[in-house]
Amino acid sequence: MNKKTLKREINDKVSIVNEALDRYLPGIDETPGQLHEAMRYSVFAGGKRLRPILFLAAAEAVHGRADELLPTACALELLHTYSLVHDDLPAMDNDDFRRGKLTNHKVYGEAIAVLTGDALLTLAFDLIASNVLQGNISPRIGVEVIREIAAAGGSKGMIGGQVVDIQSENKLVDKEVLNYIHEHKTGALFRASVRCGALMGGCSPQQLDCLTQYAENLGLAFQITDDILDVEGDSVKLGKTVGSDARKKKSTFPALYSMERSKKLARESVSKAVGALAQFAEEADILRYIAGYLLERES
Repeated sequence: MNKKTLKREINDKVSIVNEALDRYLPGIDETPGQLHEAMRYSVFAGGKRLRPILFLAAAEAVHGRADELLPTACALELLHTYSLVHDDLPAMDNDDFRRGKLTNHKVYGEAIAVLTGDALLTLAFDLIASNVLQGNISPRIGVEVIREIAAAGGSKGMIGGQVVDIQSENKLVDKEVLNYIHEHKTGALFRASVRCGALMGGCSPQQLDCLTQYAENLGLAFQITDDILDVEGDSVKLGKTVGSDARKKKSTFPALYSMERSKKLARESVSKAVGALAQFAEEADILRYIAGYLLERES
């Protein structure tokens, strides 16, 4: 498929995910209204829906029915959004803007922001369980997916990466620590999104291995390009202030490797991600497109 067709397919998937999120999230007329409003505020504040798109594309790559997996796709977006709401809090990154809009705690206060994140996380697992109970997914696969996503978001995954990131501020860390931070803080949820899409789509063990390699290299490329954009990006396009990593003295790839070396590492990671898809035909073209897009993205 050509790039124009692939981009249209991705945009269609984004629209489908957004419509599903609107259905699954509680309405603001439901008590407690302010909490539900705050949940919707952050979920619909923008975002590329990259994790649910990766999940759905991985399912399709193994000839699964993506339309039957929307609750779990949305669960991954809720999990991601919860992490952003909490990351922005004064006790963490203390950010005022996210995707060009005021962060959740700036609009609703810190207490509601904490509870917003908690509610989004809890609803995510409700949606996954509901997806399994619909009868299209075997209980064994359902439990495996729940376990995989919980691990990706827990102390040995995303939260663990965030902790080490906080502990590494104002320190000169080595490449092992930097890799740990980004493999866990960012990469773990990318890996889980792709693997769970493959599992729920009915993959073979070999297909799962290849897609796992793809996801791990994609997650690394995403974080490297994210670090690069924080130095060279456009604040308007990014929706946040450029240079925040340097001001907070965070550990980043450009800080450790130099900008030129970081860009080379990003290209190498994208090449490895695409190479891991060699056994797949055009059913994996969306995954290939997403990998290439990372080298061009501006936000």
